[in-house]
Amino acid sequence: MKLILNYTWRYKHYLLLSLLGVAGFVAIQIGVPTILKDIINDALLLNQPVLLNRLVLLMVGVMVIGLGCEICMSYANSRIASNVIRDIRNDQFIKTQGFSHSEYDQFSVSSLITSTTSDSYQIMVFVQTMLRSALITPVMTISGFIMILNNNPNLFWVVTASVPVLLLGMFTISRKSRPYSKQQQTTLDKINLIMREGLSGLRVIRAFGNEEFQNERFEEVNETYCGVSKRMFRIVSVTQPGFFLIFNTMIVIVLWLGAKEINQSTMDVGTLSASIEYIFHILFSFMMLAVLFVMYPRASVSAQRIQRVLDSIPSIGENLETGITKTDKKGYITFENVTFSYPGSPEEPVLKNISFTAEPGQTIAFIGSTGCGKTTLVQLIPRMYDVTSGRVLVNGVDVREYNIHALRDKLSFIPQKAQLFTGTIGENLRFGKPDASIEELKRAAEIAQAADFISKKKDGFNEMITEGGSNLSGGQKQRLAIARGIVKKPEIYIFDDSFSALDYATDLKLRTRLRQEIKNATMLIVAQRIGTIRHADKIIVLNEGRIVGQGTHEELMKNCDVYYDIAASQLSKEEL
Repeated sequence: MKLILNYTWRYKHYLLLSLLGVAGFVAIQIGVPTILKDIINDALLLNQPVLLNRLVLLMVGVMVIGLGCEICMSYANSRIASNVIRDIRNDQFIKTQGFSHSEYDQFSVSSLITSTTSDSYQIMVFVQTMLRSALITPVMTISGFIMILNNNPNLFWVVTASVPVLLLGMFTISRKSRPYSKQQQTTLDKINLIMREGLSGLRVIRAFGNEEFQNERFEEVNETYCGVSKRMFRIVSVTQPGFFLIFNTMIVIVLWLGAKEINQSTMDVGTLSASIEYIFHILFSFMMLAVLFVMYPRASVSAQRIQRVLDSIPSIGENLETGITKTDKKGYITFENVTFSYPGSPEEPVLKNISFTAEPGQTIAFIGSTGCGKTTLVQLIPRMYDVTSGRVLVNGVDVREYNIHALRDKLSFIPQKAQLFTGTIGENLRFGKPDASIEELKRAAEIAQAADFISKKKDGFNEMITEGGSNLSGGQKQRLAIARGIVKKPEIYIFDDSFSALDYATDLKLRTRLRQEIKNATMLIVAQRIGTIRHADKIIVLNEGRIVGQGTHEELMKNCDVYYDIAASQLSKEEL
């Protein structure tokens, strides 16, 4: 609830407008029965046509004013609710952009998507209902009770007796539905997870003919969600019938008591009619409040999930205010006795006592068996993770002391899986340098061997890329990702197995152009193919998280058994 109130309080001017609308709306709703009482008692029963016309015109005017007040109230409430959901989603998105891989592993992507979409929507609906019910109900109830007490104290006590029953019912329904609300949102996470896996892995699923298995997985979790929803709605479904039962019972009692008093000449017809209207407004306000109580458990669960995301402290600090932004050196990388373990597995280091240096103009390559820690090693430089012990230095400064944006501005990180965004080819290439000219794009495309297929596109650099780059081949996506990194013109290039989808000829041409065009930059290459790295200035061989060899291709062929075995499995006898 604190989260909802904090965001709602940002819009005090709309809250004030809503309060004014509520005050006017309640005044009108209470005023109409009062006028109706005068019409019946003074105009109709006493046969006063002039007074009747005057009172009818007054009632119409009051109703028009009431309509205006309700419009103001609805407008203010809608603006607050829509602004609240906008702010919550913006804050969540900004927060998740600062998450490290550790936080993504902790929350899971499907849960974060549910939190940003479904949970935020639940908050919006609750806020809109809360602003209407929570403001109207107390004002309407107090005003109605005062008017009933003023008209007839006997009816006042009859209505008062129903209030504890209404409150008890609301609290009971809220308490019983809360566990199901939490279960609903958790199950929705699982639905999102299976949907994401099913859509992103569609080709694999079809290749293995496992559509039926995926359908069964989805049906199972969907059936669970349906069952939880049914149990919750079963509880909620008694709300409206229960309120109407209480309402009708109250009306019957009031009519019975009123008829007796009219018969005894202690009450007139107009007063009874007005009292019934007051009772209707009071009970209807309570019914609106009951809807709010029914919605509260699910909104509370959603708010807790959102708050958990917003309150989480990223394990990697950004140092936006105190971090270093500039250095005298450029392109220097040093690993000093670096050991790294993934969060949750501190007893199993992925990297152990890694030490090496890289200087401007050098090409440093990393090779080793699958799972030896090559990708993890290069991810420590842009601080995707932080080291467990030791230090990673860029230009002589520990990466943890940098303003994280300044650190990453010095790098171009090109992962193996090329991630392209929906938009034009040009927009994707400008991702790291928004003001890049068309000449810079062409140069980068030529170096990355992407110019040929871009020129064959109908719209060239304005050609649209569909979601995930599904209208491009794997090699084309990888070349565009490389071109995007080149456009940025950083001090350090990190190629994390970024040439794996290229054929040998394209790979060779691309690497040749890279050496020619970016001579002064530092280049780190993670690769599986000997042919990709054999001309590197230094090759670092990893095995089970440790460096087992450093040197040129020729040196390692003579003194590193692990490297020789890798080379022997890929090269012919003549090449060896």
